[in-house]
Amino acid sequence: MEMKHSLSAAFGLALTAGSFAWSSMAMAETKTITFLFTDDDQAYVERMEGLSKEFEAAHPDVKVNFVSSGYDAVSKQLPVQLAVGEGPDVAKISDWQLAPYYLDMRPYMKDPEGFAKLHGDSLNILRFPGVNDPQSINGYVASQTFNLPFVNKTLFEQAGEPLPKSGATLKEIVEASARVAKATGAQIPFTMDRSGHRFSGAAFSYGATYVKDGKFSFPDDAAKRYIADLYNWTQDGSFPKEMWGAAGGSQYKNMGDEFVNGNVVTYLAGNWMVNPFQQKIGDAFDWTAISAPCGDAGCYAMPGGTAIVGFKRTKYPQTVAAFIEFLGSEKIQREVAENYVILTGADIKNPQYKLASNNAKDAMAVFLASRKNVPQAARDMERMKGSSAIYQLIVQRMSQLIVGELSLDETYAAMSADVDKTNQAIAAK
Repeated sequence: MEMKHSLSAAFGLALTAGSFAWSSMAMAETKTITFLFTDDDQAYVERMEGLSKEFEAAHPDVKVNFVSSGYDAVSKQLPVQLAVGEGPDVAKISDWQLAPYYLDMRPYMKDPEGFAKLHGDSLNILRFPGVNDPQSINGYVASQTFNLPFVNKTLFEQAGEPLPKSGATLKEIVEASARVAKATGAQIPFTMDRSGHRFSGAAFSYGATYVKDGKFSFPDDAAKRYIADLYNWTQDGSFPKEMWGAAGGSQYKNMGDEFVNGNVVTYLAGNWMVNPFQQKIGDAFDWTAISAPCGDAGCYAMPGGTAIVGFKRTKYPQTVAAFIEFLGSEKIQREVAENYVILTGADIKNPQYKLASNNAKDAMAVFLASRKNVPQAARDMERMKGSSAIYQLIVQRMSQLIVGELSLDETYAAMSADVDKTNQAIAAK
């Protein structure tokens, strides 16, 4: 996603008193809140900035400092900022471990009951037992996501290869993609975002267990089979090693542009890409989503989500609550759902998604059909303290494996040692 500001620079601008050029009198009159937002859909980013200005126009005493940044910077820096009492007042997040920092906006809202009714059970996702009040309103779930493979239908047709059907294993999908690439000259048979979350859907399908006896446990035998398959596919070119080897450490990397450019046969991502794809691909080629890859344990669409929350570090809890109430209203949630093809946490009746092409309609139908086919273990894991660290260590160690720094056995040992350290750190706290 295009970076409007670097995160650290933006935070420095927003959060240091020296950055404001207003007089002390103006400061007393103006309530400034910082809204940190990230998304792969640039049109959605721009609309959220526009909504921030609309809120300002309706509240002359409020200034919303809208900061747009890349996902990787947000995921790495936001927890650090909040831990020392800094950071934004409002942010879009995908890390549920930030629950201790949430502001309970229920006491400050004009109509908390109406807000709670609209957002329903989705608000429970943000509430951690023993951390947040069971009646608290900490924000709202902005999107529900599911990971599935996108396929370039035109390339499959050119190769005379049928699309993988529901029930196909990951091995069958990758091998079909490799045949298509060989027949058409496409550069990348199969890829996925450089992300532990994207990696994990197929891991659950293989039967991997991430949690045992209340502690993280990875990799087990099923996970090792999956890792070995991915490694072998990087060796034969089915899953080009440059995709994960091009970035360092645990850094996130989105592969969507490669798919848009027609370079990828099959790309494992999620429903948040449907709208950017229909905008960017246009009629360049036909595409759709296919059902989740199957394994010994099932055919799992990895669940995820994002939320827009307020933080208790804010000086202006009433302003933050009013802003969240505005963004989370039925009117705006409907607009966001329909215009940007988002599965909101709000219960929007009969949303009319703006699906401009049959490609987008077909893909969205596959995602909607996959909503119930998710591993409960994945939802449970995301609510455990330390889950983000597990995803990050997977990316780091998989990258070292793929570029040849570690052997398979060394990768398993390193992952296991990393997981033990994560468990020890959690226990120590």
